[in-house]
This record gives sequence, structure tokens and C-alpha cells, in this order.
Amino acid sequence: MKIIEKNLETYIVEKKSKFIANIIYVKSTQEAEEKLKQIKKKYYDAKHNCFAYRILEDENILERSSDDGEPSGTAGMPILDILRGNNIGNVIVVVTRYFGGILLGTGGLVRSYSEATNKAILENNLLEMEMGYEMEVTLDYKNYEIFKYYCEKTGISIIGKEYGENIKIIAEVDENSKQEICKNSEKSRFKVIESRIMSKKLIRKIRWYFAQNKENWKKFQKTTCILYAKRL
Repeated sequence: MKIIEKNLETYIVEKKSKFIANIIYVKSTQEAEEKLKQIKKKYYDAKHNCFAYRILEDENILERSSDDGEPSGTAGMPILDILRGNNIGNVIVVVTRYFGGILLGTGGLVRSYSEATNKAILENNLLEMEMGYEMEVTLDYKNYEIFKYYCEKTGISIIGKEYGENIKIIAEVDENSKQEICKNSEKSRFKVIESRIMSKKLIRKIRWYFAQNKENWKKFQKTTCILYAKRL
């Protein structure tokens, strides 16, 4: 699944009708409905606020769309079909229409709502996501820099730290990284005192870097070996 990098607003004009597209990242259906209310309040004088959203909740995709007074199937479903086609989730798209006085017909409406949605997507960046874990890793200070370097080079996000006698790291990891850290093998080049899974969640896909270029992995292994040797 993909998510958008940022919220944005854009528009198109078709035969004097203005179609304003808002694309917004959301984490729940409740948040999506709240954002919809905000858009409707902002454009209170518009006749149509058509929308679609796709939300990942409990590993299931929840979807909803609405034509908001437009002819059936001319607005909400075309927006939803584009989100599905691009495999975008945790998002709501609201396309607000200000009527320009010229009837567009059902085909014209489908094209206009689709074009406005596509423009909002094209002006954004899409981030690849996957199911992963929020993990707590406890290390001593000697192994922290090696672990930090490992995270940087494999794309693991460190989202929290707690300093004490040892260092507790909160990181977002995929299945492979979780297994490698839990095994605490010599291959990892760092020693973990303790690790535990805190929750399952959607995370940024992190294995693309080495999948694209095997030389990157060889360089990483070599550099990590040097760092590890310096701390012995």
C-alpha cells in the first residue's frame, strides 16, 4: 500500500466549472469524516463536495464514497477507483465543485472528477508502506553507534530513545529486521541486551535500498565490520 507524503489542494476548470481537490492523509474513518466536515464548512457555498476514502484499520481496507448530489456514479466512485488503482490508503479525497453554468453531462463529470483527483495525486509523492512492528531494543552504549548505523543503512526509523544505565531504542522494523534483531546474531555486528515487540503497525517500506543495488549491501557489511572492530 502507498500513502501520500503531504496534504495539498489543487484545482481544474472545465467549461467554467471549478473542481477543487483536497487530498488529505488520515489514520481512521473518524478522522476522515472530521476532515470531510471541515472541507464542507470551508466551501459552504458549493453545491457538491464529492469524496472517497480508503483507510487501513485492523489490517482491513475500509472504503466509502459519495456523489453528493451529482448523478449516480459520476463523482465518488471515479475518485475511489483512482485511489484503488494507485493502491493508496489512509487517505481522503474531497472534490468540491462550483457550477459554471454549463452542463457537463455524465461523461464530462466523470472525466472532470477523475482529472481533479489525478492532478492532486500527481502533485504529491507516494510513499511505499508495509505492515511492520514498533520494537523496543535495549543496548549498552558500546553497541549503540553500531546499531544506529545499521538502522541508517537499512532504512529503519528510530522514533524514540531513553537514556539510562543502557539505551532503549524504539524503532519501526519490518519482518526481516525484527528477526535479525531478535536473533542477535554475529551477522548483525551488534549485541542486543533485550528486545520486544510493542505493536504491529503500518511502516515505511525499508528494504528497497539494498534490493536495488547489491553493492550497497556489500559496502554496508564492510563498513559495519570496521566499526565493530574499532569497539573491540
